[in-house]
Amino acid sequence: MGIVQICKGEYFWLEPKNAFENFQEPDIGLIALAFLQGSFAYGGWNFLNYVTEELVDPYKNLPRAIFISIPLVTFVYVFANVAYVTAMSPQELLASNAVAVTFGEKLLGVMAWIMPISVALSTFGGVNGSLFTSSRLFFAGAREGHLPSVLAMIHVKRCTPIPALLFTCISTLLMLVTSDMYTLINYVGFINYLFYGVTVAGQIVLRWKKPDIPRPIKINLLFPIIYLLFWAFLLVFSLWSEPVVCGIGLAIMLTGVPVYFLGVYWQHKPKCFSDFIELLTLVSQKMCVVVYPEVERGSETEETHEDMEEQQQPIYQPTPHKDKDMAGQPQP
Repeated sequence: MGIVQICKGEYFWLEPKNAFENFQEPDIGLIALAFLQGSFAYGGWNFLNYVTEELVDPYKNLPRAIFISIPLVTFVYVFANVAYVTAMSPQELLASNAVAVTFGEKLLGVMAWIMPISVALSTFGGVNGSLFTSSRLFFAGAREGHLPSVLAMIHVKRCTPIPALLFTCISTLLMLVTSDMYTLINYVGFINYLFYGVTVAGQIVLRWKKPDIPRPIKINLLFPIIYLLFWAFLLVFSLWSEPVVCGIGLAIMLTGVPVYFLGVYWQHKPKCFSDFIELLTLVSQKMCVVVYPEVERGSETEETHEDMEEQQQPIYQPTPHKDKDMAGQPQP
């Protein structure tokens, strides 16, 4: 439709003298905030990394999927926005709560109902992908001992991490206490990019401190450095432009600190606490029909066995006391 509009001469707002006209005073903080909100639409580029274990030949298919999907999605989104500008002025774009729906009402006439249905289907597709991938974060965290062990369990027949999926659902519902979608995007976007930057910086540090560890997927350091420069611009000026929103986002992130100290750092927990977590795990197992994933012992090294056994230890399991460790030892 955008091409048809351009062929009909409807490209007034695409002309450089009109496209770059200032409607308000330039603000570097608002520009950074616009990047933060706009990048939310492209946020799926990293989600496939969460399900690497479930990919066939991930070292080949993971980079291939990223290299194909990012240019394709960028192409579709950019030309969709070009199509919008051919039918709507910048003021109309800002005033519309659903740009695609307004665009359809302007150009499709009686067939305008196609646009809201398409938007809904696209939304369901995005939610499906987010649930599929984000739940694996809780699954991996529990497997490493940073979350309750029940989240590292899978269904006995379908092999899906049902407890982790339910936990993701509950976390998502808690986010709905914010009625303003743009505020929620700022919360989530700021936290996401904070962790993205820390993760990318960690890769640079590891490349420097441990240059000889195996790296099946390796890229030039120039790319993460460029990303970190953009990341710093994005976060610093977003924080300067919306300090309250970004501060609330940081506060939400810091709620994980007491959870870490309660579940991981605090080793000698009282028996009543351990019994409660054990009962909660047992009830969850029965309700969701889940167990720990079966490990094929024959194809793994002894070190892998020990790592898996350590990861599968429940978070509620107390550390043995010194007097119990010494039991049975010969006395001097």
